[in-house]
Amino acid sequence: MQKKGLQLNSKIIAILPIAIAVNLACVLIWLLQITDQSMPLILGVIAASLVDLDHRLSGRLKNIFYTLIAFSISSLVTQYFLNQGIWFVLSMTAMTFVFTMIGAVGQRYSTIAFGTLVVSLYTTLAYIPDTPWYINPLMILAGTLLYSVITVTVHLCFPNRPLQEKVSRAFVALGAYLDAKAAFFDPDDIEQLASKQLTLAMKNSQIIQVFNECRTALFYRMRDNHRYSYTSKMCRYYMAAQEIHERANSSHFDYKTLAEQLKNADLIFRIQRLLELQAQACRDIAHALQKAQDYQPQARLERAIQGISQSFELYAQQHQDNSALHHIKTLLDNLHNIHCQLQSLSQPIQTPETRTIYTENITGLRQIVRHIGRHFTFQSQLFRHAMRLSLVVFFCCALVEYFHLQADRGYWILLTIIFVCQPNYSATKLRLKQRIIGTILGVIVGSLLPYMTSTLEAKLAVVVIASTLFYFFRSNNYSFSTFFITIQVLASFDIMGFDLYAALLPRLIDTLIGTALAWFAVSYLWSDWKYLQLDQVSQQVIKSQANYLLHIISHLQFGRGDDLKYRIVRREAHDNATRLSTTISNMNNEPKKYARHLQQGFELLKLNTALLGYISALGAYREQMQKLTQDVLFLSEFYPIAKKIIQLLDSLPSLSAVQFEALFQQIDQGIKNSLAQTNDTPSRAVFNMPMQQLNLMAQLLPPLYHLVQTPTNQDRPNEIRAV
Repeated sequence: MQKKGLQLNSKIIAILPIAIAVNLACVLIWLLQITDQSMPLILGVIAASLVDLDHRLSGRLKNIFYTLIAFSISSLVTQYFLNQGIWFVLSMTAMTFVFTMIGAVGQRYSTIAFGTLVVSLYTTLAYIPDTPWYINPLMILAGTLLYSVITVTVHLCFPNRPLQEKVSRAFVALGAYLDAKAAFFDPDDIEQLASKQLTLAMKNSQIIQVFNECRTALFYRMRDNHRYSYTSKMCRYYMAAQEIHERANSSHFDYKTLAEQLKNADLIFRIQRLLELQAQACRDIAHALQKAQDYQPQARLERAIQGISQSFELYAQQHQDNSALHHIKTLLDNLHNIHCQLQSLSQPIQTPETRTIYTENITGLRQIVRHIGRHFTFQSQLFRHAMRLSLVVFFCCALVEYFHLQADRGYWILLTIIFVCQPNYSATKLRLKQRIIGTILGVIVGSLLPYMTSTLEAKLAVVVIASTLFYFFRSNNYSFSTFFITIQVLASFDIMGFDLYAALLPRLIDTLIGTALAWFAVSYLWSDWKYLQLDQVSQQVIKSQANYLLHIISHLQFGRGDDLKYRIVRREAHDNATRLSTTISNMNNEPKKYARHLQQGFELLKLNTALLGYISALGAYREQMQKLTQDVLFLSEFYPIAKKIIQLLDSLPSLSAVQFEALFQQIDQGIKNSLAQTNDTPSRAVFNMPMQQLNLMAQLLPPLYHLVQTPTNQDRPNEIRAV
């Protein structure tokens, strides 16, 4: 059952629960002739699909239990306060603020909290004054329970599908990263190095985001020492992907210098081709995972790794005096390690993966309250979003109550705001455009429904198709998602006996009002550009890089280290790099607002990408350092310089120019002396690589310091400060 099921298209498996649940709900509506209650029943199914969380069976059952409790409270509170004027306004405002702030605890809490808020809005949309008060909440919960039962059943048939999909996406992202890295080894395109660094930074952000999703999924599957064979296999794939990423992220030299040295040799083209083949191998692994097949490496990949070794031997014989030979050899060692990792995934598991998966797991009421309390500051984007959203909800509810728009389902304005208004300005602007386009198209097509659906069966079929396609497009095309949910709601209105044509224009007007309010809120209520402090982001990034380097140096110095702690600090360094990349990307989406600081941001992003690559190279090299730790001379040279670099990075923003120059001169002179001794002693050439990495890091320190010390804008202290 499992193997056969996994060969189904993953997208089909993903929409099975919503398709089956809505079909069953429509069958119940048709059999029991409960057309008046059709909308809350269907909306209950939709709400449950919005909070569907991947977990093992026991975890899913717990999530369903908590979801039903949260949905019950939300729906009953909303139903109780409906049409009670100011009390309804205050209750909706309070729920909006509380449920939004719960998102501080983690993605799972955020998902359930958002779904709970949506349920309160669905309760208002499905409200019919003539029906008993308990019918509306009861039908929403019935729809939620129906979907939950179906999703558990589908999980039992395909228990590994969600985890398999996440690991598959990780290898797709890894392939894209390797392709971006391969572009650095094009000797005919040297001048585009800056744009390649930015592209690589963006690809790195994407892969770290996917890795984090994988890690979280593995954590919940493996917590409490639940290690099933397939989960252990996916953990092995995830660890291999991390190792490949660290090797690929490593930088051992200035790429422009290397390209100039190798531009007339075939070696650089072989390096580029091998990286491209390894990128394709990652995509082949992803494809094999999606098809539940064993990965079969391409024979040409093996030939490429042999060819590059032979090419290097020939190049080394012809250029014995080339000082870069050792660095090129280290690069080829990294590529060979990537090859071995890829090859290992085609081999049977010899021993189960025993390494620990770590993710932040906040449990207990006291911890949750403490964690949420840390966000009660306007420096927190989540708190600003909660305040902004709550004020807009207050205004919208007051507007509906004051003008008595309940009969016309005026709370559609509120629903639009909740779905459109995002914590980020650029994301909100994109979402509101997609919402308007989807709604307009949905209204146009929805106006044709009476001509195509004259029977109840046909109308229910439209609801099934529209609900399924809404879920299918909800994460990858919001315009299509909005289009289908608009059709679904209009069809539900028709089934309930409302005048469809009377609902068309209000839906469109409500959407326009809701999007306008959302745009106003993100533009003028605690706008991003007043709190997006690039200097704070940059300081956190540099400090995390210093911490990453410190753990590597500690591992090198003592010959051993905690693998879990190392992976945690490495992830923190990459997470902060991703945060910087996201900040620059958001700034780039609004160039007029950030024009004065955008170029500095790009420069910082390029320098940080290079620094992270140089540090990662040492991290990848740490297992080979055992023999170096036996050399007293090396110990006396390498570690004092490394610790000075860590000290300088950690205190970079607070150093005066004199302090920086004095410390930098010590680092620079120490590196020069050490490299001179290494070059004079061929037997100690192996020491050149780690010292050269420090040299590459040191070259970045002056431009980094210059960016960090750029004067801030004193005229507008609340606005973004330059790095």
